[in-house]
Amino acid sequence: MKGIKMLIGALAAASLLFSFSANAQENANRDENGNVVRGAYETNGAFDNIFLNIGAGVNSTLSLSRHPALRGIGLATDLSLGKWFTPAIGLRAGWHGFWNKGKTNRNEMFGFNYFHGDVMWNASNSFGGYKETRVWNIAPYMTFGVLDVSARRNIFAKGAANNLEFAAGPGILNIFRLSDRMSITLDIMALIGKAAAYNTDSRYLIMFPSATAGLAFNFGKTNFDRHSSITPVVIPVPFTTEQYNALADKVAALEKENAALKDKIAALEKELAPYKNLVNGQTYLFENGKFTAVEVTNATPLSVYFDLGSSKLSAREKAHLEYFCENAVDADTKIAINAYADKQTGTARGNQKLSEQRAKTVFDFLTKAGAKEGNIECNAHGDTINPFNTAAKNRVVTIEVK
Repeated sequence: MKGIKMLIGALAAASLLFSFSANAQENANRDENGNVVRGAYETNGAFDNIFLNIGAGVNSTLSLSRHPALRGIGLATDLSLGKWFTPAIGLRAGWHGFWNKGKTNRNEMFGFNYFHGDVMWNASNSFGGYKETRVWNIAPYMTFGVLDVSARRNIFAKGAANNLEFAAGPGILNIFRLSDRMSITLDIMALIGKAAAYNTDSRYLIMFPSATAGLAFNFGKTNFDRHSSITPVVIPVPFTTEQYNALADKVAALEKENAALKDKIAALEKELAPYKNLVNGQTYLFENGKFTAVEVTNATPLSVYFDLGSSKLSAREKAHLEYFCENAVDADTKIAINAYADKQTGTARGNQKLSEQRAKTVFDFLTKAGAKEGNIECNAHGDTINPFNTAAKNRVVTIEVK
């Protein structure tokens, strides 16, 4: 039993040390100044961020009353269903089953069912900021429930047909991400109950330390979205007569202003009538009251910027690329792509890979727009070259027509 207690203690300590170390190294959830970005987060749906956990492992029994029959190592099994309400807070309910072997002359087996509810706290998201793709999350929790230690499955129970005892204790749930839908779990728990469940001495407590490994399956939406802005709450109040009259006067003034604007619009439409036949996207030279179509060569290189740690195009940068492709790209256009990553964040190896992904994003966009793959020269420089003087500007891909 001493060995299993040492093993469980070592696993718990390693979990905490590794998790805090991993949190300190996160950078995809930080802003340009390296500060951790936290909430607020949008409320998830009733069936989002739900997980089903199945596991098995070992348990030990530690009786503070020194009951000789309650010492040994046995099988522990887990089945639980939980939900994360925020990136840091979650609840779960489940069943925990123990089987153990008593130190008696007959070496008889004993066991119990533990039906419980747990309050979980994701320390990784709390200290390091929420990150959907974090490999290791650690979630300490408190468990509360009842032990079914009836004589039907426990030779040491007091003899009642339905002997239920309250129990509680701390635990640490380690979550190792495999994909959006599946994780490996390591659950370390120290359950504490009344020794009266097994003998008549109610002055003492009994502890069941356990460690189980298993799989967690995620259902519904598996991430949290951060609010882009927080809308202030407006509390309606009853109108007074004076307030109503003031609003009515304001509405009348706005209606009058709206009528004047309609007249201005009609006058502008009349003034713009000569321009209605101009082709959208064509550049014109206006001289002596006439418009003449002209060809314009697009200035290059074009710079396309990316968010920190990302190789995805924002809506704004997509619009820039679309305009560039419409006006400067065809099957015969020869293009040079150079991709970079800022050296202020991340590792050299990670930045090299990130610049390659950014180059491929732009490469795929140009080929879909009609450029031939053989006419595109593609270079990824990582953070070995930073062409600009700020970190934000160096998260860039430049495009040049040769």
